[in-house]
Amino acid sequence: MAKSLQGKRIAMLMTDGVEQVEYEKPRAFLEERGASVELISPKKRGEQIQGFNHLTPGSQFTVEKAVEDAHPEDYDALVLPGGVANPDQLRLSRKAVEFVSQFAKTGRTLAAICHGPWLLINAGLASGRHITSWPSLETDLKNAGGRWSDEPVVVDGRFITSRKPDDIPMFDAQIEKALSQSAGAHT
Repeated sequence: MAKSLQGKRIAMLMTDGVEQVEYEKPRAFLEERGASVELISPKKRGEQIQGFNHLTPGSQFTVEKAVEDAHPEDYDALVLPGGVANPDQLRLSRKAVEFVSQFAKTGRTLAAICHGPWLLINAGLASGRHITSWPSLETDLKNAGGRWSDEPVVVDGRFITSRKPDDIPMFDAQIEKALSQSAGAHT
């Protein structure tokens, strides 16, 4: 397989309650194409994050960097996996919200799936954007000024949003396309 993302650095921001497949599949996809992926979290480096398969506890994942030690300019893309509890907790973390807000200012690719777009509201990034998400977020995103639509993937500039695990292949493909077209953090 061609290493189309060789040299690209991706941050995946998450905490307990992450929808496991929305972390594992995009991470594997990106790494197979040569990207370096780092799990960042409000938790400390080395602590565990509990993944879920919908409502059933799944695997645990080790935090690779605390969000307070991460610098947005070090990454070519930021991916926000979903799961209900994960973004709900991230929205309450000042450092996580600040990281997302600061990352958006870099102009680099920001991708969120399922309930992940919830964090865009707290980071002040939903207003004026065309967004999709898990259907239960429609009202929240519209109330925050977003234009919500029920599509597998929506691309609005450097923002990529997606609805659910079934859409992961299209979500991954859009992330790859965006990163292949960008100069990135390290060029």
